[in-house]
Amino acid sequence: MSKLPKWFTGELYEEGSKVTNRFSGEEYQLTSEELSMYDFIMGATMVMEMNTKYDTQMIADLRKGLEWFRENNSEAYMTLLD
Repeated sequence: MSKLPKWFTGELYEEGSKVTNRFSGEEYQLTSEELSMYDFIMGATMVMEMNTKYDTQMIADLRKGLEWFRENNSEAYMTLLD
């Protein structure tokens, strides 16, 4: 089980779940920590897509979240986020 980093301020889920890539339709079973980080990444991405002004801290946290995923579960990263 991968521990979430100290900077993570998103919601921590108690259970994992299967997630589907919105573009390819591929699925991957995530742990509770991975699902928490995935939702954080997707939420930050949606906020950035809807705004013309970017929050530099949000961009930094999004990049850190993607890096966390690459390091902790590269297969899930390639399936869901790449």
